[in-house]
Amino acid sequence: MITVDFTLFPVGPGDRVLDLGCGGGRHAFEVYRRGADIVAFDQNVEDLASVEAMFAAMKDEGEAPASAAAEAVKGDALDMPFDDASFDRVIAAEIFEHIPHDTAAMKELYRVLRPGGIAAVTVPGFLPERICWALSEEYHTNEGGHIRIYTRAELEAKLKATGFHIGPHHHAHALHAPYWWIKCAVGTGNDDHPLVKAYHELLVWDMFQAPAVTRAAERLLNPVIGKSVVVYVRKPLDAA
Repeated sequence: MITVDFTLFPVGPGDRVLDLGCGGGRHAFEVYRRGADIVAFDQNVEDLASVEAMFAAMKDEGEAPASAAAEAVKGDALDMPFDDASFDRVIAAEIFEHIPHDTAAMKELYRVLRPGGIAAVTVPGFLPERICWALSEEYHTNEGGHIRIYTRAELEAKLKATGFHIGPHHHAHALHAPYWWIKCAVGTGNDDHPLVKAYHELLVWDMFQAPAVTRAAERLLNPVIGKSVVVYVRKPLDAA
């Protein structure tokens, strides 16, 4: 499930890209397929092992150009082991809502991005997230859970204060919002509940079949209940 729009965030051969807080690697794999050099960065060693295994499988199957490089690196988003201006692009997908010192992490992102480089930052959308919090305390109080709800204005203000130029934005995954509302209502760990299982099957079917009717419905619903909001920012060319 890709959240970033790669027409607004072009990557390709010759680009070095950081997937900050890569998790399971969904965006890292897409960047690798497009021929860019990708660094998948996270603090979860189990996730990184899985990502590394997938990189190797993609290489063996020829799913990425032979010229592209891919690696997984463990570390802290507040103190990354990379030189200044190391990356042409940075993806930070659904990470800042987990970090108490989010502005410090934004400064680190700014530091490792080259002047003129683009970052794609995604966080949960305000309305869907507010409903999840209202339905379930467990959803946002478990270890490693979400500790804040952003409005897009707040997110953009923090990124602007960091030094970024704010670019376009969009919302994504509206059809996933009701799934999380159902999970919050019946218990976030209750994956065997009939409603949860049925809706999950619908999402899997939609992901693989991509019928026109659900694609059109999601486009219409995204601005209202999109599960994620994506903001594209650029580091100024004259940045020190």
